[in-house]
Amino acid sequence: MMGSGGYFSNAGVFLIDVVFGLYIFAVLLRFLFQLVRADFYNPLCQAIVTVTNPPLRQLRRYIPSLGGLDTASIVLLVVLQMLNTFLVALVLGLEPGVAGLLVIAIAELLGKTLWTFVGAIIVQVVLSWVAPGTYNPLTSVVHSLTEPLLGPARRAIPPLGPLDLSPLVVLVGLQLAQILLVAPLRDAGAALL
Repeated sequence: MMGSGGYFSNAGVFLIDVVFGLYIFAVLLRFLFQLVRADFYNPLCQAIVTVTNPPLRQLRRYIPSLGGLDTASIVLLVVLQMLNTFLVALVLGLEPGVAGLLVIAIAELLGKTLWTFVGAIIVQVVLSWVAPGTYNPLTSVVHSLTEPLLGPARRAIPPLGPLDLSPLVVLVGLQLAQILLVAPLRDAGAALL
């Protein structure tokens, strides 16, 4: 029926990853928006708040913020990612341990965070070519997400005339973090499963 490489198990893994992945992405965006102090009156931010508020409102009753970090969002992200990994492992016929699930969840969340920044930087670069200087809700949110990374890079790397190399440098740094941080952490988690 459902083996580790069968069509049904592949479909099951795909569906689990899509359902959990979309909601994890929404919670991750909300956390990042809070971290970079994005404009929460922005319609995109309001949509994310609407989708993520029900579980976070409940969690915040028991989990206070620490040092300005929304720890309820962090806990929700880790729990959702652990559940995602657990269900995928079950579909594949594995019996995962809690330590492996936790390490893989942290690795996956770091990877998703880095890819979110990569995507935001690419969108910002494209928007700067297509519609420079225009305002819309997307450009505002993307600018809020990317400026904490691109601002310091712009100050460290002078532009070459009209060419700004800071997005390229930051993208290389994010990819190196994927290779040197996320991949080893993911491998360590897989070894604990």
